[in-house]
Amino acid sequence: MTDLSLFGHDPWWLMLAKALVIFVFLMMTLVFAVLAERKIVARMAMRVGPNRVGPKGALQSVADGVKMALKEDIVPSGVDRPVYILAPILAATPALMAFAVIPMGPAVSILGYRTALQLTDFPVAVLYVLALASIGVYGIVLAGWASRSTYPLLGGLRSTAQVISYEIPMALSFAAVFLVSGTMSTSGIVAAQAGHWYVFLLFPSFVIYLVSMVGETNRAPFDLPEAEGELVGGFHTEYSSLKFAMFMLAEYVNMVTVSALATTLFLGGWQAPWPLSVWAGANSGWLPLLWFVAKVWGFLFVFIWLRGTLPRLRYDQFMNLGWKILIPASLVWVMIVAAVRAARNEGYGVGSIALVIAGALVAIALLALLVKALRPNRSPAGTETDVPFDPMAGGFPVPPLPWQKEGSNA
Repeated sequence: MTDLSLFGHDPWWLMLAKALVIFVFLMMTLVFAVLAERKIVARMAMRVGPNRVGPKGALQSVADGVKMALKEDIVPSGVDRPVYILAPILAATPALMAFAVIPMGPAVSILGYRTALQLTDFPVAVLYVLALASIGVYGIVLAGWASRSTYPLLGGLRSTAQVISYEIPMALSFAAVFLVSGTMSTSGIVAAQAGHWYVFLLFPSFVIYLVSMVGETNRAPFDLPEAEGELVGGFHTEYSSLKFAMFMLAEYVNMVTVSALATTLFLGGWQAPWPLSVWAGANSGWLPLLWFVAKVWGFLFVFIWLRGTLPRLRYDQFMNLGWKILIPASLVWVMIVAAVRAARNEGYGVGSIALVIAGALVAIALLALLVKALRPNRSPAGTETDVPFDPMAGGFPVPPLPWQKEGSNA
């Protein structure tokens, strides 16, 4: 059983201080992440990036925040006003609440009280994070619907399909962690990785979660709900000033949350990496907070790297990736993990080596399928090749698909 005795006994002022520190941590991470993204993407594109506000552009995020706050708050006349105002709040609030169960360090002493560097924890904490992620999409959907405009509505519908498609493999990657650790508590999962991190033992789950968390946060190359090249700006097209800033806040805080959850589930949480873990003091006191923040920023760099490297997927590629590759692979892998766990429970000598070997084989197959799915495809099987392509067949011009040529046969 997971030891949750440290939680629920802190005085009210300590709970309030923890909540305030988490909020400040998220806001400061947001400020630095926006600046880091602009700097890193500029470096990848051989540009200078922000360099005017502050020393070498260090205060650019502050300037952006002030600019958003001082912009005119335009509300279109035809919107559903109560829902229109509620939508950005509904998108941002769950993103902030999800961090409450993330363990940022071990138990420490604060003013004579022994407490964990975590706001709270309970037996189904990971499911709590998953539930809040599901609620957050309502903000995007309602923003698109309440705007009473075509492009925001299309962005909201895309977000709905995206969350349905990618929360299933994400939940299945969680299931493998639950089976191995024997708990759904975040602090219990970190404690279960004291000897070995699950990124090695459950590598297919790690790969599936990496892909799913990018789709869950609407980040490139999966930013279909806000594809500015085709939807102007997607679900937030009709928003400005602080309401738009709340959508931006929700996106970046969600990035931090899913990165912290990946750190908790697969990278040992706040535990020190090898060879630093050999030192007895590496996992005690306040020092583990440094390891936790470093791991989270590693995932944030991956988010930025993907945005500066990969183009946006077509919608059919995006749906095929979720339903035809990630979900079947997740189901197969969970069955393998469950079979190994059942064999152990029955007393058979199935060690971790067998799980690592099976995971390596599944991961290789999964990566091969990912490369094949994202590679430019020719005409799909069953496509009729003797029907001429007419761009005005539907009453309005549409571009040809990759296997079609305008003015010739399909």
